Amino acid sequence: MELTILSDFEMPGLADGIARQGAGARLLSVAANEPLPARLPGAALLTTALGNPRLEALLAAASGLRWLHVFGTGVDSFPLHLVPPQVTITCSRGASAVPIAEWVLAVMLAFEKQLPQNWISAPPARMWQANLGTLAGRTLGLAGCGGIGAAVASRAAAFGMHVVALARSPRSEPPPGVDMLRTKEELCERADHLVLCLPSTPATRHFIDAAALARMKPGMHLVNVARGALVDQEALRVALDAGRVACASLDVAEPEPLPEGHWLYTHPRVRLSPHISWSAPQAFAALLAGFLDNVGRFARGEALGGVVDREAGY
Repeated sequence: MELTILSDFEMPGLADGIARQGAGARLLSVAANEPLPARLPGAALLTTALGNPRLEALLAAASGLRWLHVFGTGVDSFPLHLVPPQVTITCSRGASAVPIAEWVLAVMLAFEKQLPQNWISAPPARMWQANLGTLAGRTLGLAGCGGIGAAVASRAAAFGMHVVALARSPRSEPPPGVDMLRTKEELCERADHLVLCLPSTPATRHFIDAAALARMKPGMHLVNVARGALVDQEALRVALDAGRVACASLDVAEPEPLPEGHWLYTHPRVRLSPHISWSAPQAFAALLAGFLDNVGRFARGEALGGVVDREAGY
């Protein structure tokens, strides 16, 4: 088997990792600054989540292609329509679940413990007086219960939270300790902390809209670690100004990056970070591990992991 890979990003150890999967698997690198040959050998292709400018030409040259892996955890920015229907598409879904779950717990704790507001740099006027919250006994609502949702749920349970979730498809075996809900309305009504970890598709665009926000508990905390398109930002602004949403911790926004002067940068109830919740010491190694596992599966003729549903868009 030959594996064709675009060289628009560098990954040390890629060739060795592929070779370790056995079955003659090897890397054939296609340099971005070199002309493409009329015909490229190879049954598989690794490319970037945003799509390479030469992707269409590369797909045309790789006539024997049977599998394409998107180096990322989502495909909402990938041109799925360019890939021939006979080619299986996969991605490294769930590879960032642990660091993202840790980020979610960090912002929920910061909200309840009022950090960094309670740091001091001079003698305080009053000692030992505060009105802090707690995660214990709070209800965590998860919009999406895949790898990220399950990782958040297990960590929230350790803090004594009650976890409810809404999934896009029925689950025969939900994660331990998670109560599955039937409707978005129930999810919004019950959550003290509502975490968005759904894929971004046409069906989930503005999942949180004015109607959903109107059903939320006054003073709730909204957390988005998925995609900015899941939230109607102008409707969120109204809910924040009214205090129905006490705080929105947003690692994503629409568009990215936001233009200079956008209201999300300065709103007192918004905690905005630049799409970094996935970051961890071995973040890229985790993304690569899912691909390398699939190399072995592909070589052995086994079912691949992280297969993308083209109709659903994730």
